[in-house]
Amino acid sequence: MKIPLLDLKAQYQRIRDEVNEEIQKVLDSQVFILGPMVEALEKEIAADCGVPHAIGVASGTDALLLSLMALNVRPGDGVITVPFTFFATGGVISRLGAVPVFIDIDPATYNLDLNRLEDYLRKNQGAADFPKVVMPVHLFGQMTDMESLTEVSRRFGLRVVEDAAQALGARQKIHSPNEEEKRGQEWTAGSAGDLGCFSFFPSKNLGGFGDGGMIITRDEALARKLRMLRVHGSKTKYEHDLIGINSRLDALQAAVLRVKRKHLSRWTEGRRRNAERYRALFREAKIEPSLVSLPQEQKGFYHIYNQFVIRGGERDALREHLRQEEIGTEIYYPIPLHLQECYRPLRYYPGDLPESERASREVLALPIYPELTLIQQRRVVRAIADFYSPQKTRRGRRGPVLPKS
Repeated sequence: MKIPLLDLKAQYQRIRDEVNEEIQKVLDSQVFILGPMVEALEKEIAADCGVPHAIGVASGTDALLLSLMALNVRPGDGVITVPFTFFATGGVISRLGAVPVFIDIDPATYNLDLNRLEDYLRKNQGAADFPKVVMPVHLFGQMTDMESLTEVSRRFGLRVVEDAAQALGARQKIHSPNEEEKRGQEWTAGSAGDLGCFSFFPSKNLGGFGDGGMIITRDEALARKLRMLRVHGSKTKYEHDLIGINSRLDALQAAVLRVKRKHLSRWTEGRRRNAERYRALFREAKIEPSLVSLPQEQKGFYHIYNQFVIRGGERDALREHLRQEEIGTEIYYPIPLHLQECYRPLRYYPGDLPESERASREVLALPIYPELTLIQQRRVVRAIADFYSPQKTRRGRRGPVLPKS
């Protein structure tokens, strides 16, 4: 029995008629670029995130790029982010001629280490090349601590762009004693910074039938600017106040996403259920935490588990073992950005950002999609337990360097 990393066919079979009906509406209308279907999705996503503005764009990558453009990021400007992420996070910075400033991750969450961030800002405050923007990445479906990050960003004068490509629906409770009006409230991913960016790539928890993205904001002026930037900087047809790009969400994608959005809460609960079942199954299998470390949900955070990522000893051998058992896995991400060939001119070297480098050697994503059955999960865990069984343990096999809690 094959167990894929993600089974989009199973998802589609359950919503086929709904999706086809909405696609037919677009075909009948012959309105394919922006239009009423996109506007309806924008309003729905904005309401879900608790913000007044949402702007549909062509991809998650473009959402990040346009956000930096809206904040007037220019050649030579520094933009802080993490190296343990998909390439688009760094790529959009470089595409504008700006300079990525890589800060290491917290090994427990894989997100930006705020202690390291503050230390960097304190040491470099007043420098001519002091960064202009910080771009946290809410990796694998759990938010960066935005309550703390927004406080730091205000103190050092940074704008904030949230890369929430993997985190639509993730939440964080707000408990700051200095902001009584926010006590007990929640922020949703993307809503705490100046701008929040989502991807609708098919593998995301809310995925389309191709590329698509969305930017959300509370700032009306930024929203107006973004709506111009996505159509070549034009507010009125053939009149261009800005130099923008062509990045418009297709109506067909919006139609698919509007259907899927109705099921998103249920799918998210399915992912969360499967995460808890994995934890129970790993305990039942008596797999030593020294061999396999499981993802943990931080207190006060609502994790949506876009990915369920373990850290395993002899990760590559484990992945090959699971491949032979016909169990799908993926490595997110095998080479951190600061060690990519294209970033050699930035003069980062192995050992400079050790937690990102260690994660790239140890992480492995397991199937977590909501349609995954208990029988399938048992088989996944049994195969992992077999790999680490004393009878099959090879001399010298070691576990991962576990993150500190």
